[in-house]
Amino acid sequence: MSRYLGSVCKLCRREREKLFLKGERCSSNCTLDKKRGKNGPGQHGAAKSKMSDYGKHLREKQKARRVYNLTEEQFVHYYEVAEKMKGSTGDNLFKLLEMRLDNVVFRLGLAVSKKMARQIVNHGNILVNDKKIDVPRYQVKIGDVITVPEKYKTSDGIKNLLEKTAPNIPAWLSFDKNKVAGTVVSEPLAGEVSHPINSQLIVEYYSK
Repeated sequence: MSRYLGSVCKLCRREREKLFLKGERCSSNCTLDKKRGKNGPGQHGAAKSKMSDYGKHLREKQKARRVYNLTEEQFVHYYEVAEKMKGSTGDNLFKLLEMRLDNVVFRLGLAVSKKMARQIVNHGNILVNDKKIDVPRYQVKIGDVITVPEKYKTSDGIKNLLEKTAPNIPAWLSFDKNKVAGTVVSEPLAGEVSHPINSQLIVEYYSK
């Protein structure tokens, strides 16, 4: 699978907003806080022109891809699955993306970024219902319990993470700090995504 190996700061500059791809490091030393950083990357980054409707749709789709760290092929797959589900395609799309295991690990505060969450899952350090799952795209279900192996529960790394990120856990998840275990209590609602994204623009992009 192809991976983006360039500077993630360029991705934020391309979208002209903070995507928090590096976790809290994005808020402490972000190029967007500087005058030069408000321009897009590259030699034409400072050029100002009115964005077309197509451009707005494309940028929203690209933003979503980058927030969830997906390739175009992966993102299209999720869209096609969401389109076949009952209800709003846009809501279904983000429900699928939010309930990916790597995203849930991030939302529970067990990683400072989604990239780190994916690595933790890949390395087999996450348990779902006491079973090791090393597939980041694994779809969690209501009632699933997500935790880490016993040997990691008392580590300084986990303690530091929980002190910083646990208060930001969304309403569709619950977290027991003492057991270092999170539970999926419901499906995420339309407004409970990890980053504000206009799903309607994405639906319109793929509908053309």
